[in-house]
Amino acid sequence: MKELRSPGSIIFDALNILFMIFLMGITLYPFLYVAMASVSEPDLLRSFEGLLYKPLGLQFDAYKAVLSNALMITGYRNTIMYAVGGTALNVMLTSMLGYALSRRGPRLMPFFMMAIVFTMFFNGGLIPTYFVMKQLGLVNSWFAVIVPGLVGTYNLIIMRTHFQGMPVELEESAKMDGANDMTVFFKIMMPLSMPIIAVMILYYGVGHWNSWFNAAIYLNDAEKFPLQLVLRNILTMNATDDSLIGLGSRKGQDMNEIVKYACIMVSIIPIITVYPFLQKYFAKGVMIGAIKG
Repeated sequence: MKELRSPGSIIFDALNILFMIFLMGITLYPFLYVAMASVSEPDLLRSFEGLLYKPLGLQFDAYKAVLSNALMITGYRNTIMYAVGGTALNVMLTSMLGYALSRRGPRLMPFFMMAIVFTMFFNGGLIPTYFVMKQLGLVNSWFAVIVPGLVGTYNLIIMRTHFQGMPVELEESAKMDGANDMTVFFKIMMPLSMPIIAVMILYYGVGHWNSWFNAAIYLNDAEKFPLQLVLRNILTMNATDDSLIGLGSRKGQDMNEIVKYACIMVSIIPIITVYPFLQKYFAKGVMIGAIKG
């Protein structure tokens, strides 16, 4: 039976679609502008006015300069290492802690949960945290980028809520067969939690890929800088000279602007290609955290 719709409902849907298209346009246009500008001729781009939706000329010198630059390549290597290694540790520790906090037996679990949630609103501050890292010998080390955010409180709440929603009979049945807590966690809970683990990988992976602040605070050696910190130096500190880009004296400031656009594209393309494969789990993870407390 065909549903009868009122004129007001049809008008509302039409306006809603138009509004969403408008939002998509203003969201995607900055990305389109950067993509088109990165392959445009510098002199044509400098004199261009209006909306840019296609390349002005076509050249890939900026990408050649970026991909041949030692700091960019090193930044890529470091970011991949931080993202892969850090995400693996994040997911494992968050899952284990979330599973432990979801158990209904121990009486102190609510207290521990309250203490963890407390950290969402209050922290020790930047300077005390720096001194702690220094005393631990982590300053200017690879772990300085990963350790401060090993377990995200919001992600922990999502994992805990997920484990609380799993049937208790699964655990009880496994323990009757002689399984201990570690066996239950790794052989039963984790395989059944792959969708929420995909959400954690997305959350933590994107966070590591875009992270630069901890590296800027704790790292002194440029060989350990992640890609985003290298990119920040290029974009905000005007560090586009021969030592960083290799084009400063050859094509001048116009070419440096194109190189900046190329840097942005090089840094975001990998994470954009991964995101669609995990995006379908994103809404599920948000709903898990929103429906249950």
